[in-house]
Amino acid sequence: MTWKSSEDLAAFRRRLHRLAEPSGSEERTARAVRDRLAACGPREILEGLGGNGLAAVFGGPAPGPRILVRCELDAVRVREVPGRPHGSETEGISHACGHDGHMALLAGLASLLAEAPPARGEAVLLFQPAEETGNGALAVIEDPSFRRILPDRVFALHNLPGFPLGQVLLRDGTFAYAAGGLTLRWTGASSHASQPEAGRSPLPALVELVGDLRGPGAAGPPYPPGAYGTVTHLRLGEPTFGVSPGTALLMATLRAETTGDLEALLRTVRERIGRLSEEHGLALDVDCREVFPATVNDADAVRRVEEAAAASGMESRRIPGPFRWSEDFGHFTARFPGALFGLGSGPDRAPLHHPEYDFPDALLAEGSRLLFEILRPFLR
Repeated sequence: MTWKSSEDLAAFRRRLHRLAEPSGSEERTARAVRDRLAACGPREILEGLGGNGLAAVFGGPAPGPRILVRCELDAVRVREVPGRPHGSETEGISHACGHDGHMALLAGLASLLAEAPPARGEAVLLFQPAEETGNGALAVIEDPSFRRILPDRVFALHNLPGFPLGQVLLRDGTFAYAAGGLTLRWTGASSHASQPEAGRSPLPALVELVGDLRGPGAAGPPYPPGAYGTVTHLRLGEPTFGVSPGTALLMATLRAETTGDLEALLRTVRERIGRLSEEHGLALDVDCREVFPATVNDADAVRRVEEAAAASGMESRRIPGPFRWSEDFGHFTARFPGALFGLGSGPDRAPLHHPEYDFPDALLAEGSRLLFEILRPFLR
């Protein structure tokens, strides 16, 4: 059974939207995808990759390259606007990043491969878990089953609100920044609010650190070019008027254009935190997680996408600099030649991770055909 209309793909996309599940818990989504893929008659379906991941393999009779196309299974922790007929059934979880649309695009690609199978080599359609936490790509790559489908080339796309619908966005080199999440807990000593000098409040250290995290300054640590930090959560003591606080929690995201620059930035910030802890007599607990490498594109892979866009009658453009968001597809491009590219989802579309965001169904048939055109020269 293959899709014959964009309406069919839209119905599948909306079903996935209703099933939205957080990173690492994509069981129902994976089952729905598996059933859809099985109807397309792939040579093999691998399940349980890196958790709930799965991959469909479409092969030709002659030897040739193995090309992997990846999408994401998980949703994000965003409470979407109520009232959608296809609204999420999971409280506080929604496909506000468009992963439901990315999955539907690969489902459309599976249907096209069923109708026009490869003449040589293999196409691997990977539905990856846990992209939003940055854990899924590496978990898939390190899964022993993945060795059976090691690719020669890798491709992935991400829809991009704010750009013309269907425009293909390309860049050689870094396409998406490296990023890491920093969690800091400081413990000093509380005191009566009338005698703050009797305790050890983390507030003075926090004031210095928050200023440093915003970027390089006269007194702050040196940052690599283009690197910066964003404070995402801050808690100081308890909500009371009578106590000078003795504890603090800070969460921040650090971003840089290259993986090496991010590693240097993390070292710099951790050294700064250590010095502040000593200066203010604070016990320190610091942790780094959700680390995304930079996604670095291979020039030849980018050219292949550009040629496929032209063959599909789609407009493409080269962007002047990388996007400052991050994608764990960088784990793939660090190991295999490939490219991550953007697909415009409309200038008036709500931004990613916004409660009003919803993937445009008008992209589904066109995007599936683009992916097929990327594969065609390798597998024909």
